[in-house]
Amino acid sequence: MTRIAIQTSAAPAAIGPYSQAIRAGDTLYLSGQIPLDPETGELVAGDMATQARRVFDNLRAVAGSAGTDLDQVVRLSIYLTDLTHFAEVNAVMQEYFHEPYPARATIGVAALPRGAAIEADAILVFDQR
Repeated sequence: MTRIAIQTSAAPAAIGPYSQAIRAGDTLYLSGQIPLDPETGELVAGDMATQARRVFDNLRAVAGSAGTDLDQVVRLSIYLTDLTHFAEVNAVMQEYFHEPYPARATIGVAALPRGAAIEADAILVFDQR
C-alpha cells in the first residue's frame, strides 16, 4: 500500500522525525498536535479553551491539506497534563466535532512536548460517497 505524507504550512511543522499526517489508502493518520501557533512556532497563551482550539485548528488544517475535514475523524486521542480540564476540553470539542462523535480516549500524562498542557491526534477515514 502506498503511503503519502501530508504537509501544510497552515499547521506547525513537525518538531521531530515524523510527518504531520500519513495517508494510507482511505485512512489518514494525523500526528499529535500541541497548541503551537503555526506562524510563530510558539505555544499559544491563554486558558485551556484557547489552547484546545489551537490544537483542533491545527488538526483541521492538516486534514484540510489532505482534502478532507474533521467530520471524517473516527478516532481521537487527547492527552492532558491535568485532567481537571476534561470538561472544558469536552466543551471545545463540541465546537469542532458533531454527532456521531468519533471514538475517543482522554489520557492523563506527566508531560508533553514543549511544556504543552494538551495534545491530540486523530485517525480519519475518507468518506466513500
